[in-house]
Amino acid sequence: MLGTTALLALRAIRRHLLRSVLTVLGIVIGVFAVVTMVTLGKGATRSVHDQVSNLGANVLTVIPGTSQGRGGGGETPPPFKPEDLDAIRDQVAGVTAVAPIAQTTATAISNASNWSTTVKGTTDAYFDAQAWKLANGRYFTPQEEASGKSVCIVGKTVKDNLYPNRSPVGGSLLVGSVSCEVIGELALRGGGGFGQDIDDTVILPIKTVQRRFTGSRDISIIVVAADPAYDSADVQQSIAALLRERRSIRAGKLDDFTIFDSRQIADTLSGITGVLTAIVSAVAAISLLVGGIGIMNIMLVSVTERTREIGIRLAIGAVAREVMLQFLVEAVVLSCLGGLIGLVLALFTSIGLAKLIKVPFVFDPWTNLVAFLFSGLIGIVFGYFPARRAASLNPIDALRHE
Repeated sequence: MLGTTALLALRAIRRHLLRSVLTVLGIVIGVFAVVTMVTLGKGATRSVHDQVSNLGANVLTVIPGTSQGRGGGGETPPPFKPEDLDAIRDQVAGVTAVAPIAQTTATAISNASNWSTTVKGTTDAYFDAQAWKLANGRYFTPQEEASGKSVCIVGKTVKDNLYPNRSPVGGSLLVGSVSCEVIGELALRGGGGFGQDIDDTVILPIKTVQRRFTGSRDISIIVVAADPAYDSADVQQSIAALLRERRSIRAGKLDDFTIFDSRQIADTLSGITGVLTAIVSAVAAISLLVGGIGIMNIMLVSVTERTREIGIRLAIGAVAREVMLQFLVEAVVLSCLGGLIGLVLALFTSIGLAKLIKVPFVFDPWTNLVAFLFSGLIGIVFGYFPARRAASLNPIDALRHE
């Protein structure tokens, strides 16, 4: 019986094809908008996790200054000293690696090509903390670090721009006014979050950068790798307490440094992305309700147009339940067709937009299934009143209808 009713519903839809298409437009737009927004939101969330994970798992980054800033009249927070690294390494439990970074910018030149890049001075511990592998070459030797030798390791972006068709290892590179031998090429890491390209870098021994670039022993960033067996929040608190003591910050005063936890950054950004996705999806879902109202209105018009047909069916023995089921199935078929069209459009649009905004395409079967079932529910809810009205018609009055 249900199959016959569905067949009759499809015939009725086909008889008024243009009207049916216009009727389901609201459902199509609603499903399309919601699924597209949720899909792109999930892609953005994954992109955030991927980018922050490129900073290293269980990695704490310590920088001078506060995340809120100090305004125009505040004093500049002092940089870190090498002794701060030794204290963190020796006195904080759960630390597996500590690396200093002295950072600046310079133009790197090879042959006739030049590229403006970030110059980092650090130690071998930096590569351990970041779990950053080499695509080619080798890391610094202890002798090169201790003597501040002019050797460097280039990131993938620098390699692609200065050595597009050859290996940089073994060649020479002029960084600012310093000529160095390229001993390694870093493996591709991808974006590091916040619009950074962490592959756009040239890394030298820290003593080389301090002597030839910055002119001081100051350290601008400390990178700490926490043992996975420890809670990174506890390690972070221990580092903060140690640095407050070493930097003579009195009780009640704010820290003059900031510690970033890569996992906390990922969770925070994912939460923001999730909230924005939910808000936009909720606004888009209003189209589904508008589409449901459109279905109800058209079904009421259909009941009026087919009053004599309903009267004939009731007169020859059809029961009210069968008439009600026919119109209810028509409404559900209309809304499900709209949902299906919306899903197909959302699929292709999401793939295109994901490539355009450079986030991964994440196909979530549950999102698509829920959207399709919800479109069917819209048909049931908004088709019930017209169906009930059709079933409650008096056969004699219906046959008299012109």
